Amino acid sequence: MDEEDRSQPNQFSSETLDPIAQMKHATMLERLSNLQRSRLQQSAARRSDSAASSPAFESVRSFLDRFSDSKRSIEADLACCRALASDPASAPNLKPELEKVSASIADLDRLVAENSYFLPSYEVRSSLKAISELKEALDSANSELMPRKKFSFKNKAPKKDPCVLVKQIEQIKVLDAEKSSPVCVRDSPGFWNKEDAVLVKRFRVSEEGEGDFSLSDLSSCEVYLKGRIRALFVHRLRNCRIFAGPVQGSVLIEDVNDCLFMLASHQIRIHQARATDFYLRVRSRPIIEDSSGVRFAPYRLFYEGIDEELKDSGLGEETGYWANVDDFKWLRAVQSPNWCLIPEEERVGTMNASDREEQCDDK
Repeated sequence: MDEEDRSQPNQFSSETLDPIAQMKHATMLERLSNLQRSRLQQSAARRSDSAASSPAFESVRSFLDRFSDSKRSIEADLACCRALASDPASAPNLKPELEKVSASIADLDRLVAENSYFLPSYEVRSSLKAISELKEALDSANSELMPRKKFSFKNKAPKKDPCVLVKQIEQIKVLDAEKSSPVCVRDSPGFWNKEDAVLVKRFRVSEEGEGDFSLSDLSSCEVYLKGRIRALFVHRLRNCRIFAGPVQGSVLIEDVNDCLFMLASHQIRIHQARATDFYLRVRSRPIIEDSSGVRFAPYRLFYEGIDEELKDSGLGEETGYWANVDDFKWLRAVQSPNWCLIPEEERVGTMNASDREEQCDDK
């Protein structure tokens, strides 16, 4: 009896506790399920907020779509201009249409400038290159399609002296021979075909030669150009050191190896440079093409009067563009391996050219 009495409470207790445990277990599962659902909802909300607060990718994509549409529209307008040129009745409309294309290219150029702050650098370079090609196509269309001035036959052209014809033929031969040197201009003053020389040229405001200047086929030379010039053309230099005052226009450099350039200019374009250092002050991003092992640092040239000359040439202030180089043959998102900045400890000090006087006549 006692044994039966003892067994009954245990059986009752077991049957009583099981439903309670089951209820607790069910409540716990429901709580966990609700918690998991809440976490999933919060995660989805965070992803949505993140996408809404990070529109950079969509902005770049939107820009590229708009740029492509505008580019195609301009190309179509150019094609229409060529079609108009073939119809004499539509010829009067040709000039306004070409002007319209020019305005569209200007708008596209402005679009890139206004959005360049968030665009990847390779997209900016690619867009600028496409705009440059559109401008070249427009220039070509203008020269081909616009009606030329009619020739006047009032005065009969004099017969050319045979000696003049021979001279012109010889000039053509010289030009053909110099096609391998397209950068330099033979008619401009310059230093040509020198080796192991110190070459100094002082440009004065009163001189007519304060225009273009050329450096070509120099080897192991030091060149000092003091004063303002309009443009500088450089071609085929080996192991040279070039120090130049302000260039009011462009510097065009081609085929240089193992050189050092110290230049101040509004635009600088470098083609086929190898193992060469550039110390620059420039008003726009320097451009390199087909180059490798080139390095950049800020301008460090001094001579008496250079500060005033730089100011008068619009180069009085440092812009920092020397450190922002465009490699037109490298359109990827990562840094071009063809150029870098010169480490501080490897940069040359300020070059004082005050005591350099003219020692060699140009040409």
